[in-house]
Amino acid sequence: MDRSRLDRWNHYRFRSVWDLDAPPARVYSALERTGDYPRWWPQVRAVDQIDGHSGTLHIRSVLPYEIRMTATELLRDPRRGLLEAALHGDVEGWARWTVRARRGAGRPGTRVLYEQEVDVRSPLLRRLAVPARPAFRLNHALMMRAGRHALAARLQAPAEAV
Repeated sequence: MDRSRLDRWNHYRFRSVWDLDAPPARVYSALERTGDYPRWWPQVRAVDQIDGHSGTLHIRSVLPYEIRMTATELLRDPRRGLLEAALHGDVEGWARWTVRARRGAGRPGTRVLYEQEVDVRSPLLRRLAVPARPAFRLNHALMMRAGRHALAARLQAPAEAV
């Protein structure tokens, strides 16, 4: 397989939508505190803070492989509900949370859009690009589903606990 085709197999775009029964400001507050993710998101095993704008995340979902990436804040705008970070390490690219008040459906709350676009840099994951791509996508989907459930449960706790 030529190099450019292999590179396409190592490129991912992810999009997840989370509907949460909590006010947008509370959801945003939980998502902007990346260092707290291991407290509520089981697949985020650890976050090593580097400074006030970056940290290294250790992530492991269903597959027996830990992904390490450093997230560096690019944008933090609570007024617009945006959080964006550059990602470097086993994957390179960016991730963005967009937090908005949920409209319609007769239930107040929040709709969160998570978007990520990355290229895999880990040599092992690159070698497995073609045969394991469906497993990698499923692994990510399961992680995001677990994150949504865990954050929803955390947001049900008293405000001081979040």
